[in-house]
Amino acid sequence: MKKTKHEVIFCIVNAGFSETAMDAAKEIGARGGTVIHARGTANQEAEKLFNITIEPDKEIVMILVPAEIRDNILHALYHEVGLDTPGQGIAFAMPVDRVVGLSEPPVKKPTE
Repeated sequence: MKKTKHEVIFCIVNAGFSETAMDAAKEIGARGGTVIHARGTANQEAEKLFNITIEPDKEIVMILVPAEIRDNILHALYHEVGLDTPGQGIAFAMPVDRVVGLSEPPVKKPTE
C-alpha cells in the first residue's frame, strides 16, 4: 500500500468552536483550514447514551496536513474540543492521494 504524504482531518464541533479547533491545530503545525457550517441530526437516544446535550448547529473544520503530524493534531483536538469539552467535537483523518495548490507544484505531463 502506498503511503500518502498528506491527510485531511475533519473536526466536527458545536457552532462557535471552529476557531478553538483551528488554533489547536496551528500550534502543532497546520497552516490553515476551511470551516463549513452544518447541522447535526443526532437523536435523544444518543444524548442519553453519551450523557451530553447535543447542539444541532455544528461547524466542520477541514484541515489538510502532512501525514507525519496527523496524530499530534488529532491529540490536540481531542484535548481542546473533544466530547468532554464545551465544543463536544469529534475528529477523524483520511488519506489524500493528490494535492495541488500547495508549495509543491504538480508534475506536468509531457506534451506530444
